[in-house]
Amino acid sequence: MPQKDDFSLQDFTPYLLNQAAEESSLAFQRVYKNRYGMLRTEWRVLFHLGTYGEMTATDICTKARIHKTKISRAVQKLVERRFVVRARSDEDRRVEKLKLTPAGDTAYRDLRAVAEEYDAKLRAQFTSGEVALLRMMLKRLAGLESAE
Repeated sequence: MPQKDDFSLQDFTPYLLNQAAEESSLAFQRVYKNRYGMLRTEWRVLFHLGTYGEMTATDICTKARIHKTKISRAVQKLVERRFVVRARSDEDRRVEKLKLTPAGDTAYRDLRAVAEEYDAKLRAQFTSGEVALLRMMLKRLAGLESAE
């Protein structure tokens, strides 16, 4: 007879964080997927370029903590959709700088408005103090305390 395991998956912090991330992002995922046919990494690249302006793929990999292969695929899809353009760096011809096209900027602004509304709905479940505490704890876990 198997021994009873007293490990509680439902209380395991990484599991809870993953479940919360999946659940809290589903409705927003439907928007960027249905409106623009984007996958998660594509919207994240779009939002990094919309938020920070011109960047390299390496810059996005570092900030977003996404593997370069996934970023490369996402950039290619966004270039094909004419949301992003690539330009060789004048300083280093091996480096490509990425920036949003007017269509990419329009998509970013549209999705940013949806994201702001969506975030407000999520925050409405908590007091302002709880929201501040949750964000502080999540940033600490993500190693983003000193970022930005």
